[in-house]
Amino acid sequence: MSSNRHELVVVGGGISGLGLAHLAAKNGLKPVVIEASDKVGGSICSHHFSAPEGEFWAELGAHTCFNSYGNLLTMLDDLNLLGDLLPKEKLSYQLLTQKGLRKITSQLNFFELLFSLPKLLTLKKEHSTAEQFYGGIVGKNNFKRVLGPALDAVICQSAAEFPANSLFIKKPRRKDIMRSFTADGGLEHFVKCIAEQPGIEVRTSVAVSAIEKLEDGYRLQMDDETVIEADKLVLAIAPDVAARLLGPTLPVVSELLQQIEMVKIETISVLIEKQYLKLEPVAGIIAVDDDFYSAVARDPVPDNNYRAFTFHFRPGRVDQVGKMVRISEILGLNNPTEIEQVANRENRLPSIRMGHAKRIAELDSLIVDQSLALTGNWFTGVSIEDSLCRTASEFKRLFDR
Repeated sequence: MSSNRHELVVVGGGISGLGLAHLAAKNGLKPVVIEASDKVGGSICSHHFSAPEGEFWAELGAHTCFNSYGNLLTMLDDLNLLGDLLPKEKLSYQLLTQKGLRKITSQLNFFELLFSLPKLLTLKKEHSTAEQFYGGIVGKNNFKRVLGPALDAVICQSAAEFPANSLFIKKPRRKDIMRSFTADGGLEHFVKCIAEQPGIEVRTSVAVSAIEKLEDGYRLQMDDETVIEADKLVLAIAPDVAARLLGPTLPVVSELLQQIEMVKIETISVLIEKQYLKLEPVAGIIAVDDDFYSAVARDPVPDNNYRAFTFHFRPGRVDQVGKMVRISEILGLNNPTEIEQVANRENRLPSIRMGHAKRIAELDSLIVDQSLALTGNWFTGVSIEDSLCRTASEFKRLFDR
């Protein structure tokens, strides 16, 4: 095999791509991971603020892992990382109402809830939107006022038209693992350990500009004008990017991929000295018809000196100054200067809508016999474990036939 020919190339260094690379290395293969940005992780991004007392981390993307994340836990077990799990304290989310922060349950109309709950026996997630299914259970007004905004906060977009069966996919829990966890330094610690394991070659700051189908594999043209070839190819990237790359080679696949929309989230994390905050420790804040979806707190992993909040803003609604003013208002600060440090990031997530499962089934039928795999957070759900479930099934398809 020539130096530019590889048995497996994975495009995309997020958890989906790294998860597949891990499975490959575990089975004796030598995968090469190509990542366009300057570091791996994708939607897992732990920012490290520099403070006099030392570094203080906060998440700019995914925030929490759970003991139902079986594929992730197996991978961490393979790498002897289960000892690095850091439990998160159990705290509650608060709902931001016109009268200030309130407990979520306090905003429910229990008469409407009691009237609607019996529908749980007849409602089906299949072929229902989140609003149809969950709104049927709690009542339309409860959904609009409470549950809808809470679901919006989970997926950082409107959940009303999101397929109900793509939310809260039930998975078995490991009773030997704490219910929710992170790592010292944030979830990015796990990502780096996966990427740095022996057998995986990771190339960052290089993007694939074109893909050509060969008789026995694929040829990839990089934006730095280098070329590599692969026996098998995995695209662990956003659907719109995959559509562009596959257009000349697999136009029907590309057309399907173009139908999957992406949404932007403007994320900003703030570091604040504890002395400036009167707000009691919270898991986070859920907004109702505001410029942001949610604010997730670092409070479940407490610190003696600082607190951090990561706000996920709706795109194009308010500029940086406006964001800082709004954050100060919500957190009860006297003025924005009490914010010690700020970190910004733009995230992109898939906007899954009704008919998505049918589209994915059609997509899978087109690549079933190809030495090409597609994975990411845009198949059954947007969580880390949803992504890794897809990764595991695609690895099996590529190498078990």
